[in-house]
Amino acid sequence: MAEPDEEEQSAASLDDVDRNIIAELTRDGRMSVTQVAENVHISRAHAYTRIARLTGQGVLTKFTALVDPIKAGLKSSAYVTLKVQQHSWRELREQLRAIPEIHHIALVGGDFDVILLVRTVDNVHLKRVIFDQLQSMAGVLDTQTFLVFEDVDTR
Repeated sequence: MAEPDEEEQSAASLDDVDRNIIAELTRDGRMSVTQVAENVHISRAHAYTRIARLTGQGVLTKFTALVDPIKAGLKSSAYVTLKVQQHSWRELREQLRAIPEIHHIALVGGDFDVILLVRTVDNVHLKRVIFDQLQSMAGVLDTQTFLVFEDVDTR
């Protein structure tokens, strides 16, 4: 039987208290340790120790704010898929990271190789990002754009 890799060991070591802490911090990353402890029904010291361990293990990677794109002036959103030359992925990834309108990059399997979440102030700007930046990148073979009509929060 093969030894479990680091990811499998980390996931296996999470218990219900860890999962509850993660759920609370996912719901509100600014929640104080005291509030986490109260919501999970453990002591503050225990909550602090658990959060520190989860952070040290890389389970909790960062605490961030979720921004409403419309209220932030980003009124046009699209998922853009890319078919790319396979040997160009690493260079392409760095070029994509440099485009501020790209909010998420995922390497995927299937009919395309990369999916991007692009947010811009309007469709004119979206067209510029897609036509002038993405389609002109070396290694990009094809793009497909899916406009987002509404974002639905699942949390």
